[in-house]
Amino acid sequence: MAQGEFFETMGSPPLTALTLQAPAKINLFLAVTGRRDDGYHDLLSVAAPLVWGDSLEAEEAGEGFALSCDDPEVPLGPENLVLRAAEAFKAASNWGGGARFSLRKKIPMGAGLGGASSDAASALLLLNQIAGSPFDAAGLQAIAAGVGSDCSLFLSGAPVVMRGRGERVERVSREAYARLRGIRVLLFKPGFAVPTPWAYARLAAEAPRGYVAPNRAEAMLEAWLGKTGAGAEELLFNSMERPVFAKFPALPALLQLLYERFGIAGRMSGSGSTCFALLGETTALGPIEATIRDAWGPSALVVDTRVA
Repeated sequence: MAQGEFFETMGSPPLTALTLQAPAKINLFLAVTGRRDDGYHDLLSVAAPLVWGDSLEAEEAGEGFALSCDDPEVPLGPENLVLRAAEAFKAASNWGGGARFSLRKKIPMGAGLGGASSDAASALLLLNQIAGSPFDAAGLQAIAAGVGSDCSLFLSGAPVVMRGRGERVERVSREAYARLRGIRVLLFKPGFAVPTPWAYARLAAEAPRGYVAPNRAEAMLEAWLGKTGAGAEELLFNSMERPVFAKFPALPALLQLLYERFGIAGRMSGSGSTCFALLGETTALGPIEATIRDAWGPSALVVDTRVA
């Protein structure tokens, strides 16, 4: 079941076991505009969920929460955002139940694809359904904003514009969504991760050079939104690329190679290390994948997917 479908079923009888996809996301547009007094960064972004991602199951059980995962690298303690989201849901709802979560992991950690935040958002949706839908969409958004900066975007089931530290989200217009929905996306990630805290600290250390002025960021986005028929490739921008590429030159080196060989203008998603490219419907994947694996080795993740 897709996340957006949950809001359509609110008010139905409570269920005891449910499974939900927790999609990955890409940042089609990401402008970091400055550092806040609370240590977070302000940003303006267009983030799009994909049809590929993790899968989370929740089964009602007892009064507490437990988590299992098929990836031994995933922490299963209170630091995991699934369990943090569950506790936040319980505190906000005063629901007396509990649940066992089972996570099937595909989205790598430290990838810039929002895996942990997506898992947390799915946990909120699952618990809301199991508990008899005590919250509407706005109520779940409020809980998600307190769990993590990216969690709110995954409740929409569609591309969103993010502001603040990422907790303020709104769906893109119908016209803009029509330009984005279903476009083919190639994800490719090297065998190393880029820690998000490090990336933002690197950006802050170079302030103000790395920040995009808020009015300029808004103007860039408005120019795309207001240009009827503009393709998604005209939206692509990421101000995190410069500090990350300086430390990890394997990323820009491959992007340049893909452009020279195939005319593909790849970008980095979020703070990396995953990069992506928008592909045409008839573009052959084989030669592109071979180039990626030649550059980054057989451990590179390559996924051919679409915007949800």
